[in-house]
Amino acid sequence: MAHATDADNTNMTQANAARRYEVKTSDLPLSCPLPDMKLWNSHPRVYLPIEETGSARCPYCSAEFKLID
Repeated sequence: MAHATDADNTNMTQANAARRYEVKTSDLPLSCPLPDMKLWNSHPRVYLPIEETGSARCPYCSAEFKLID
């Protein structure tokens, strides 16, 4: 029997598809890829410190994150 993976989940967004993301304080702690993103074709999850400066950049994919509230 085959096991389902997040590659099969069409409700999840594609990881690393955008270069900029806006996040809310309710999304913290911030990680890249975000929790609702598919992981099967992405880099390892890394947690990003965004609370102090309001912005962060992923060291793997260079995606920029901006805290909007």
